[in-house]
Amino acid sequence: MSRHRLGRALLATLFGLAAGCGPGESWDNPIEGAAKPDSEVRRLGEAQREAHAGLEPRSPAAAPTGPDKTILFGDLHVHTSYSWDAFIMSLPLFGGEGAHPPADACDFARYCSNLDFFALTDHAEALRPEHWEASKQSVRECNARAGDPAEPDLVAFMGFEWTQAGLTPEDHWGHRCLFFPGTGDDELPARPIASANRAPGYLAMQGMLRRVRWLQPQHWGTYSFTLDHLEALGAREECAEGVPSTELPPDCLEIAETPGELHAKLDEWGLDVLDIPHGTAWGVYTPVSTTIDKHLEAEQFDPEKQRLIEIMSGHGNSEEYRDWRHFTLGADGERICPEPTPDFLPCCWQAGEIIRSRCGDLPPDECEARVAEARRLAMQTWTRPTQVVPDAAAEEWLDCGQCRDCAKPSYAHRPLESVQYAMSLSEPTAGGEPRRFNYGFIGSSDVHDARAGVGYKQSDLTLMTDTGSRPALLSWMERLNRTEMEDPTRAVPPSDRTTGLTGNDPRVQSYLYAGGLAAVHSAGRSRERIWDALHRREVYGTSGPRILLWFDLLNAPGGAAPMGSEHRLPHNPMFEVRAVGSFEPRPGCPDWAERGLSADRLEWLCRGECYSPGEKRRRIEAIEVVRIRPRSGPGEAPGDLIEDPWLRHSCPDDAAGCVLRFDDPEFLDSERDALYYARAIEEPSLALNGTPLNPRRDARGEVVSIELCESDPDNPDCLGRVRERAWSSPIFVNRAAP
Repeated sequence: MSRHRLGRALLATLFGLAAGCGPGESWDNPIEGAAKPDSEVRRLGEAQREAHAGLEPRSPAAAPTGPDKTILFGDLHVHTSYSWDAFIMSLPLFGGEGAHPPADACDFARYCSNLDFFALTDHAEALRPEHWEASKQSVRECNARAGDPAEPDLVAFMGFEWTQAGLTPEDHWGHRCLFFPGTGDDELPARPIASANRAPGYLAMQGMLRRVRWLQPQHWGTYSFTLDHLEALGAREECAEGVPSTELPPDCLEIAETPGELHAKLDEWGLDVLDIPHGTAWGVYTPVSTTIDKHLEAEQFDPEKQRLIEIMSGHGNSEEYRDWRHFTLGADGERICPEPTPDFLPCCWQAGEIIRSRCGDLPPDECEARVAEARRLAMQTWTRPTQVVPDAAAEEWLDCGQCRDCAKPSYAHRPLESVQYAMSLSEPTAGGEPRRFNYGFIGSSDVHDARAGVGYKQSDLTLMTDTGSRPALLSWMERLNRTEMEDPTRAVPPSDRTTGLTGNDPRVQSYLYAGGLAAVHSAGRSRERIWDALHRREVYGTSGPRILLWFDLLNAPGGAAPMGSEHRLPHNPMFEVRAVGSFEPRPGCPDWAERGLSADRLEWLCRGECYSPGEKRRRIEAIEVVRIRPRSGPGEAPGDLIEDPWLRHSCPDDAAGCVLRFDDPEFLDSERDALYYARAIEEPSLALNGTPLNPRRDARGEVVSIELCESDPDNPDCLGRVRERAWSSPIFVNRAAP
């Protein structure tokens, strides 16, 4: 299709979106719902206790559970339309349904997803002072409606996201959510802290939207409002440097360019805070050879704040380490494009194959030279190798750059930024105690429409994932933006700026999932109890379902100890894992939700589908244990330290759950510290984007074609079978002092 015809098609598509923009144009919507019925809170608690009681008798040495602790589920990564990217995606241009203010997060978490807690974490650089104040007030009102503070139906936390993406591995730090235990003005910083001033980006977006509103004059008011908002964001003055954070005016834009600077500013406030990295392995913005090692440097790492990491979100799973690389280095530092393996197809290699397919009548030597040139140019990119053959369709790139055997993988997975790799690191210190990432694991959504806790049902791709209301539109735009090549047989040099979501090919959308969840073993439902559980790392993450998981060290010095705990042992450790599968969902919404929100509000937020568990639980198919031995020297290969799985236990065909007891007979003899975590894996079930790209293989097992989600009208939700899972926080077992 020519660019002219494609432009006309896009223009028609844009006009056709007018009917798709529903209510919610304002971001001042109030919270509507009151607290959930006490009976509903009790019912879920009783179901959990019944599930625990249905397992085989617990080891007498196991840590307290049952009535002493309850598993609560939440989402600690929620964006409203105050985040600039969320606001832009709410516009008619992207098929958006209108703005989603903080009030939507409260009503959705309470009535649609039926969560126990959530945190607002809008991008700091986009939170204007009035929006920071409005967010705090909304959180306070949400909590005020929750009933008895000692036993609330829902707890809302306040926070922000520090959002950073470097152009090179050396200056890339990634994204992290920060939130606080309290919600009062004296319990929060006066302003969120950003990593940079995004004014140039706001200016560029303004230019685009001024043109777009002529294409959609029926939404002129919406675009004018957006332009005013972007103008206000771009006009903010940066805070003065060298002034303590506590002495700065409340309305300036405060910037910390590195994690170390961020922590120093937070220390000036003297507040408790949790700093949770997320999307570490997501290749959309992470330069290809970035490693997480520099985060462990003393000036950048704060173990008191950095106690948790987000292992799973709607942007995929960052857990798994792999030995393959996007490129390797020769002895002289030259980049080398690896040949494909059954596990991995490097994009540099595929760039060469695309050029090879175009050689036509070129002499063989010249064709090979152009293939080599394409591979060399692709290796010069940090995130967008597809730009070196800019007129190639997404399908031509096959599944290059993707992890083929990861569970719900992140797009363009970065193994050296994975959670497993991070947990294998260890740096000696002058004090003798090594510096390590002793992270607990959580999941969350990273949702951008205030729908905290999406993923309770694997239906409606546009509701449960970040694909947007018109997934195909982004692909149309991408095709429109393809650059025609003067010589299609020759790759072109990449641009200088090669990070960010814009400019990635449509394959990104195949790696957007329903969100994960954070689970806490809490001694009560109060804010204080939930915070305590998070701080002591007695938490786990799930890929979305509400799997029940317990993991204990049975022979700790003071008695049994739960996940997240740290110990020195003079003997081999003994463990117990207990897991129960999630409930199969019922269609629709429960009666109490239909009574709690107006019909219009329920349809607007939940689209008629709520968390509504049935009576039947999914079976736990297997329990896997991962053992990681932190490195003792710089020459040790990570693949030798990360044993995944170290142990696998196939569970009985019983929906009542699964129990595994095991020990590590090698611990003492190995003379090494170790950490252990458990994965509870459910039987296969359908999931949104369950089989990203739907790769087709030939008789030799090589991928020969892919199918984008939008290509299958019979499967608009891109459903595929997956094994949903829960990841316990590790138990850290160190050698006892001699």
